Amino acid sequence: MTKKDLVLKISDETRIKQIDVKKVIQKTFDYIISALQNGEKIELRNFGVFKIKQRKSRTGRNPRTGQIVPVPPRRVVVFKPGLEMKKRIK
Repeated sequence: MTKKDLVLKISDETRIKQIDVKKVIQKTFDYIISALQNGEKIELRNFGVFKIKQRKSRTGRNPRTGQIVPVPPRRVVVFKPGLEMKKRIK
C-alpha cells in the first residue's frame, strides 16, 4: 500500500477531499520524523512504538572483494508492534 492508496481509502470512507487527507497524512509523517530526529519515542497505542536505536561501530566485509571495511556507528529507527497489531496480524 502506498501513501496515495491510503489517501484514496480514507477520502472515500470519510468523504473528505483527497488533498486535505493528503495534507494531514503528510503532516503526521513530518511530526513523527521530527520527533525521532530529536530522539523522542513515538508511542501509538494499539499500533506500536517507533524509537531510535544507536548501532555501535563494527568491522564489515565487502561482499564483492572480501576486503574488511570499518562500519561507523549510526542511528536507526526501530518499530515494535503493539498488542492490537500483533493480535490482528496473527
